[in-house]
Amino acid sequence: MSLAGKISVSPPMLSFASLNAAPHEFYRELRPEFPFVQREDGAFIVLRANDVQTLVSDPRTRQIETELIRARGIKGGPVMDLVSSSLLFSNGDIHRRRRQPLSRCFAFRMMEGLRPNVRSLAEELVTIKLGDGQMKLRDDYAAAIPAVTIASILGIPRCDVPFFTSLAYRVSKLLTTTWTPDDLPDTEAAITELSSYVSSLIDDRRKRPRPDFLSDYVASVDEAAEMSALEAVMQIVSVVLGGTDTTRAAIVIMVGLLLDRPDGLWQGLGYQPAMVGAAVSEALRFEPAVASIPRLAVEDINLDGHVIPKGSPMLLSTMSALRDPEVYVDPDHFNLTRPLGKWHPVFGGGEHRCLGEALARIEMEEALSALVNSRLALELDDRPLMVHGHAGIRQVDELLIHWR
Repeated sequence: MSLAGKISVSPPMLSFASLNAAPHEFYRELRPEFPFVQREDGAFIVLRANDVQTLVSDPRTRQIETELIRARGIKGGPVMDLVSSSLLFSNGDIHRRRRQPLSRCFAFRMMEGLRPNVRSLAEELVTIKLGDGQMKLRDDYAAAIPAVTIASILGIPRCDVPFFTSLAYRVSKLLTTTWTPDDLPDTEAAITELSSYVSSLIDDRRKRPRPDFLSDYVASVDEAAEMSALEAVMQIVSVVLGGTDTTRAAIVIMVGLLLDRPDGLWQGLGYQPAMVGAAVSEALRFEPAVASIPRLAVEDINLDGHVIPKGSPMLLSTMSALRDPEVYVDPDHFNLTRPLGKWHPVFGGGEHRCLGEALARIEMEEALSALVNSRLALELDDRPLMVHGHAGIRQVDELLIHWR
């Protein structure tokens, strides 16, 4: 793709359609000349790694609250209830009091204790499919691992997993760049139904507490008396959203990338299990399931002579930043020996760094290990890995894998 003759002195404005069609190509060509581009809805997409890393916790920015959905014409209803009441879209003291009851459960040490259960689940899912000779990677495998795990954390019966995850996938489309006004009725219905389901779980724990996370959460919320009933529900809805769709997509992307390589890297992982963690980190860099981090400029921000005006919504592009050659050598090459450091940029930074980071890594590592350790000669079907979207949560098509 060439933009020769199309680039003006000012950063260009691009449509949703063009960005979704070929985001990596646009970012690769525009990043050397411009620190950001502007999207047709007014959002500024920040492209360079150093800018993204700085702005994610820069006091000149804050988390976007309702600005983006208002820009797309939403003024009220279930979508506004979710966005205005969730820790995902809040700042300062409001964000802290919404996040605090959840933080203890999702601490790294607590999550590491779940690893044996995640490993057993992944191995069980592989074993179930052994005799079939093939598996739908997204729906048979990648979807189940985070869904069953988050259900166990929240004390949700496993028989309810298909129900609440189907609702979560319908709601999470709101956090992508592929939704249209035609999707709103279904999204609103799913939010209403998922909120009602979570509300019933909270009521049950309030009446019949048990030794699980949700009971502790309810007790903490009631004792602090700092959240409304709607807020209490929406924090758990947020946990369900954050704990399902993004990890499902990340597992599919990771396995798809590894199986699509002609250099025997997949087979090599079987003899170097210590490289599984590196494979997870590099997949998250090369093709992130979360393509951007939302922020709002609270004052004018000058980047390389170009100004993002105060009050503007920004999307800090992890997709672009994680392939910035100023930071990553040969960034379009998938390289398991690449040093990435302990704190992966894809999980954000500051007070809004992803609450479920440790859990997501565990789920991806165990999902990959179970497939590698099965010693199956896995191959992709004729359909290649397809990832959609340039910002927010990205969507993946089903990927069929088979073995001899």
